Amino acid sequence: MDLLNRTNYKINKDYRFKILQFGEGNFLRAFVDWMIHQMNRELDMQNGVVVVQPLDKGMVDMLKKQDHLYHVILQGIKDGIPVEEKELVDCIIDSVNPYSDYDLYKQYFLHPDLELIVSNTTEAGISRVDNEDIHAAPPTSFPGKVCQLLYQRYLHFKGDTGKALDFICCELIDKNAKILKKIVLELAVSNKLEDDFIAWVNNYCTFCSSLVDRIVPGFPRDNIKEIQQELGYADNLVVMGEYFHLWAIEAPRHVREKYPFDKAGLNVVWLEDMTKFRDKKVRILNGSHTALVPVGLLSGYETVKEAFDDKDISKFINGMVETEVIPNIEGGNEELKQFAAEILERFYNPYIRHFLKDISLNSLSKWMTRDYPSLLDFYESKAKVPEKLTFSLAALLILYRGDYNGIEFDINDNAKHVAFIQDAWKNKESYFSLTSNILSNQQIWNADLTAIHGLTESVADNIEDIITNGIKTALVKLI
Repeated sequence: MDLLNRTNYKINKDYRFKILQFGEGNFLRAFVDWMIHQMNRELDMQNGVVVVQPLDKGMVDMLKKQDHLYHVILQGIKDGIPVEEKELVDCIIDSVNPYSDYDLYKQYFLHPDLELIVSNTTEAGISRVDNEDIHAAPPTSFPGKVCQLLYQRYLHFKGDTGKALDFICCELIDKNAKILKKIVLELAVSNKLEDDFIAWVNNYCTFCSSLVDRIVPGFPRDNIKEIQQELGYADNLVVMGEYFHLWAIEAPRHVREKYPFDKAGLNVVWLEDMTKFRDKKVRILNGSHTALVPVGLLSGYETVKEAFDDKDISKFINGMVETEVIPNIEGGNEELKQFAAEILERFYNPYIRHFLKDISLNSLSKWMTRDYPSLLDFYESKAKVPEKLTFSLAALLILYRGDYNGIEFDINDNAKHVAFIQDAWKNKESYFSLTSNILSNQQIWNADLTAIHGLTESVADNIEDIITNGIKTALVKLI
């Protein structure tokens, strides 16, 4: 079988280098590069991408072997029907490891046609390295690399405002691009760079925060031979992803006009301020996942789909979103319901094994970030605690005991918090005292949850019901 490359697979379109991408992993290739490919095809554009390997070790050599060609295979649910799409992505025109080929890397970041930098360097990537020298070849950190390339570009083009760059960050942290810009400017000051350069960055470079959403399992190791046989090529860079995608980007008009992803039929939302949109996404999608995890695990399920195939659990989550979450999110009710329907439809995806134990990581802080705001808003508007969100909290406290009905759970969270909860279970005098003891611990919750009238009683009652009668009986009674 022939290796997938540009000799064996002829590409009839030439691309112009415009985008420098920090990150060569599965997510960016199945998300951003796939979108750029779609935009090129649908709108007859010529956006070419050069990929930069952010770390010393990475995938650049593999990309070069295939002349940067690879397939994205998307699987999921659309309008209730399973779908699968295969796409050859060809918009990456080169890749470079700046640690082994700094001169080529420099040629690209000083290229006159460069307009946009896209990044996904993981959450740890946008962080400060103390006393970093931005004149190194290259600097260690991603912000250090950005500071260097902007300064070199500023000098090379003699401060030409037309050679400033746009940035779109995809790292999974809130206000990712704003944090990147802040660190870049701090590095400029600590490295004693000119005030005119700092003004050039502030006034002419655009840092666009974004929120990304697509589950990307990555390389299909288990059945790659069958997939390659079907594709007709030895593609060692195949990326599996879910059909659903969402990219929300805070950006000014000039960025929107240069990169009209939305006009190519892609689910890209341009925003001036992402705060409300992020709140909607976090409360509906992430809040549903966090509420589902303890209920699903206590019910004996391993994956999101297995849990959601249980009609009682799916009714519980859908009811929670409809009656306890959506009413307290700013926006049109019908638009929010449609958004929720599209989000929750993903839970039925038969192609993706999304393990509940993986989502359960750090569930205490996740519950406070994702579900507590909805519980608090409901309480303030209705003067009572919401039944389903409260039930999810009760199930979470049982899960953190570490065992239920003969099932043992490996709890992956702050060790001190887990130890406190498990000690509370060992020393409980009553379900009310147990619940009060845990909910009043401000080190766990950053708040005294017992101050919410009726919450302790409701959580304690649900714990007793689940322990005494079983999770399924307690759930049916609730819904």
